[in-house]
Amino acid sequence: MTDSPGLTERDLEDSPFSDFLGFELLLDDADRELLSSVRAFMTREVEPVINEHWTRGEFPHELVAGLAELGIAGLAYDGPGCPARGALVDGMVAMELSRIDPSIGTFMGVHGGLAMGSIQLCGSDEQRERWLPAMARMELIGAFGLTEPDVGSAISQGLATSARRDGDGWVLNGEKKWIGNASFADLVVIWARDEDDGEVKGFVVEKDTEGMTFDVQRDKIALRVVQNAEIHLRDVHVPEANRLQEATGFASTANVLRVTRMGVAWQAAGCARGAYEHALRYTKSREQFGRPIASFQLVQDLLVKMLSNVTASTAMNVRASQLQDAGLLRDEHASLCKVHSTVRMRETVGWAREVLGGNGILLEHHVGRFVADAEAIYSYEGTREMNTLIVGRAITGESAFV
Repeated sequence: MTDSPGLTERDLEDSPFSDFLGFELLLDDADRELLSSVRAFMTREVEPVINEHWTRGEFPHELVAGLAELGIAGLAYDGPGCPARGALVDGMVAMELSRIDPSIGTFMGVHGGLAMGSIQLCGSDEQRERWLPAMARMELIGAFGLTEPDVGSAISQGLATSARRDGDGWVLNGEKKWIGNASFADLVVIWARDEDDGEVKGFVVEKDTEGMTFDVQRDKIALRVVQNAEIHLRDVHVPEANRLQEATGFASTANVLRVTRMGVAWQAAGCARGAYEHALRYTKSREQFGRPIASFQLVQDLLVKMLSNVTASTAMNVRASQLQDAGLLRDEHASLCKVHSTVRMRETVGWAREVLGGNGILLEHHVGRFVADAEAIYSYEGTREMNTLIVGRAITGESAFV
């Protein structure tokens, strides 16, 4: 038997206690250093203030400069100005962000994943040069407008926002809903159906464009820090230069979603991991009957179940990200990861709240925030049911979509 290359007892001991099998050791030194920087920033700058922002339903704009300095926007992309660090480290960074706060993880997923990904994968060389460097520096913040008030899972067939050619530009009309970052974004990617050929096309609509207005969605029980908005498009004029030149149909949109769906799987693993870590710390400090509750058999049973879920989700996501780096990731791979990670996340945060008893619903212990935020992660980027049917179609050859 030979040792695995690069793995030593010292290295494994250096891994975070929730990285039970040392997945971070798969990264090279530079990527591990980046991950460590993200962990330090989130622990030092975000965790102490995030509950207050969550309670108020406000986004911490003052943290954007620090996030920008980390250099993690569009981390996996190799477009102009982008870090080009690969899918595996990108996924682990997404997990690290959500381990402290899923809302910050979602904010970065929308900006660096969906918005930048749309331009990277569907834009022309000129468009990538025009927008990506500033977005990578987070001087321009992006949003992604696909979902509509009356259409969610069936968006590929039921997208109602229209695009009409008008001289050297386009006119957009319609409604979007649940669009993260929209109310303060500098660039909003809007997906609309061409009235002439019926194909879905992408458009980059710049901030303060006449006819585009927003209503921030209030009273959410999950991801309260994320500023989701309804977008109203009333005769919005967009120049041809802002139409994503390589977006020729919904298949182009799906190419973006395939990549970002993996990001959500990583976010789910991070949400579960954060809840587990807080629960484990609590059990070591909380005493009942003269003993820390960590010494109770039923508590240890729940802790091991949580750790098993976190570890299994991470392992699945690692392999899929390796396939992504090799250019082999398929829709069903990303969907399976999203299904598994979100189901196990929901289970894990519930157990973490159970371990804390009544204290589990208090924000001061953080777990309650993870319990609430998990509900949004469970649903967006494709519900469990829809992603299940994508995998089911792949393994049976039969489509069960209605």
